[in-house]
Amino acid sequence: MHGIGQPENNHGTIRRFNDFRSLYVQARNIDVWLPDHYHPRNSYAVLYMHDGQNIFESADPFQPISWKVDITLSDLIRHHKIRPCIVVGIWNTEKRFQEFTPYKPFRDHVPPNGDIMFHEVMNNSISEEYLKFLVLELKPFIDATFSTLSDRDHTFIAGSSMGGLISVYALCEYPDIFGGAACLSTHWPLGIMQSDPRLFNIIISYLKVKLPPPSTHRIYFDHGTEMLDSLYPFFQSQVDRVLLEKGYSEQSWTSRIFEGHDHSELSWQQRFHIPATFLLTNNSR
Repeated sequence: MHGIGQPENNHGTIRRFNDFRSLYVQARNIDVWLPDHYHPRNSYAVLYMHDGQNIFESADPFQPISWKVDITLSDLIRHHKIRPCIVVGIWNTEKRFQEFTPYKPFRDHVPPNGDIMFHEVMNNSISEEYLKFLVLELKPFIDATFSTLSDRDHTFIAGSSMGGLISVYALCEYPDIFGGAACLSTHWPLGIMQSDPRLFNIIISYLKVKLPPPSTHRIYFDHGTEMLDSLYPFFQSQVDRVLLEKGYSEQSWTSRIFEGHDHSELSWQQRFHIPATFLLTNNSR
């Protein structure tokens, strides 16, 4: 494992750590974005992002459209819209679904006979191992290698689709580690070809108990209206109701709809500045 510096034309520097090893999950690449003028004498908030291979701009013409997180954050920092920060891009593996599917909400439920989706969740989820990798291995490495503000109020997590689901789950399971989560196009149905409402109801029950208090945490949700995102309004409205019941207000929570946006990196790229500002604004906790 080693870091490779990759200058990005006034959009900061990306250091890649190839095949980052873990006791809990499969090895993967980790990309760490450092803002322009990064200096170890200063300390920086940290945003952990899933699907790390898709979030930064690349000179590779064969790379799919990215979120352009490095370009967006550089612009926000330059215009003093957010505090300087570091982004940790965690590459996914072929076990993405298993790593991003929450386990504990379903742990105490007996799967109904013949319920394929329920058995898929219960038998294959490795979310506990994935979160241990983030919290017990990756975060200590990042804090030891870079100049970070390592406390909860300066540590955030973000992702899209199933990455949004695992982000809010991480906030619930490790509220002393993560102070905020950005969940774009959160895939609440879990399945694509079929959606068992019992699975979502179990998640809702879990959130009612496990969501951290709004006085200490910030949560961002959104979705578009096209393609897969067209399925989400019903689910998200129920989640939003839970947050209202828990006392979340516009200072600690936002839930937005983007007309015409679909379930793609291009749509998330176009609106990433909004959750980034919500989590990293200079006057946030």
